Amino acid sequence: MKREQGKLILITLSAALSAVLQFAPDLFIYFRELMPSQPWRFLTAHWVHVGWMHYLLNMIAFICFPFIFHHIRARVLLLMIVVVPILISLAFYYGFPQIEAYVGFSGVLHGLYAVAALLSLRFTRERWFAGLILLGLTAKLLWEATVGELSATMRMIGSPILIEAHQLGVLMSLLVLALILVWNKLCPKWALALFYTFQKPK
Repeated sequence: MKREQGKLILITLSAALSAVLQFAPDLFIYFRELMPSQPWRFLTAHWVHVGWMHYLLNMIAFICFPFIFHHIRARVLLLMIVVVPILISLAFYYGFPQIEAYVGFSGVLHGLYAVAALLSLRFTRERWFAGLILLGLTAKLLWEATVGELSATMRMIGSPILIEAHQLGVLMSLLVLALILVWNKLCPKWALALFYTFQKPK
């Protein structure tokens, strides 16, 4: 019960913060030329959106996340929504100089779903569903990389979709997961155990 309450509180606060930032997005958007002098944008760029429809789509997916993946802990959500946005923004800044501006939480969401689905393969009752999530996510990323962004989503939010954010979101989330697993392996006394309980997978 406490675990569920923690996740709900975190998601509610996150959605509220994102809504507040939406009233002054120009202060928080990723603008390449402003990043060195205003470094908070490396994090906040992913918490503002093109418009309220864009905000609603991302927040609905975020709200659904812990109910789909029941074993996820509030602290992994907190870790991912803080660390992954910064890593994506750093990748934009140093690896994609052609990206002048960016907003949106979808890159982080792609990473969250990929990591949670991957870890859910450990649980017998969730294995098939997790596999379907991974298959669908992989198909979506391949479609975006070869064909382009989904036009229906683009029309809904009223803006082009930066598919690099989705790709980097998955990549950076998997990198964070790998680092945690290595840490837990090398330092078992200080294992973070962020993602799942210590129960044996069923």
